[in-house]
Amino acid sequence: MANILVYALHYDGAINKNSLGAVSEGARLAAELGDSAISEIKYRSDVGIIIGRLNAFEAKESGDGPAQVEQLSFELSPHALRATMLTRGEQRGADVDIEGADILVAGGRGLGKPEGFKLCEDLAEAFGPGSAVAATRAVVDAGWYPYAAQIGQTGKTVTPKLYLAAGISGAIQHKVGMQSSENIVAINKDANAPIFEFSDLGIVGDLNKILPKLTEAVKAKRES
Repeated sequence: MANILVYALHYDGAINKNSLGAVSEGARLAAELGDSAISEIKYRSDVGIIIGRLNAFEAKESGDGPAQVEQLSFELSPHALRATMLTRGEQRGADVDIEGADILVAGGRGLGKPEGFKLCEDLAEAFGPGSAVAATRAVVDAGWYPYAAQIGQTGKTVTPKLYLAAGISGAIQHKVGMQSSENIVAINKDANAPIFEFSDLGIVGDLNKILPKLTEAVKAKRES
């Protein structure tokens, strides 16, 4: 297998997990992604496995026929047979679907308190079906919102048609999870917030005043 330059969150043996991107040998990455591992990987065998994160790559059809399926034989190591599944539990907040949403209203620490997510939820509801609320790692770690809604390097990668970021600074670990959104609108009171550098539309102001007015405008538009 040809060498591949891969940047991933984790790497273990012959499997690259949570791969954020892969380019051909000889290519160069322009920037590092926070605490990601960036490495050139060579497989010792003819077969290697790269597990990409959902929405991290654009799905494209290639070739004229079906993909070749190859049956492989393998032997499990003794320690691999010692694990036993005792119980399977549902992920906290598993009902939150942010990967399939066309419109995401994401909230960060700028919301000020957990109750601030009500502003995001009201706006997402106003947009109607296909909309959902997302969150940054900081607010998820603080217990403000479920982990299933977390976007970023240690969360999910999304590509909605509209990504509205409320009170999000735009740190690199969050950027890698949403930078491929078709349209990015940012609301932040800090005019120097990094998120304005890669947003399509930036609004500097108090989100506590802007989000309710935006919600009213969306409702009025849908009702007209």
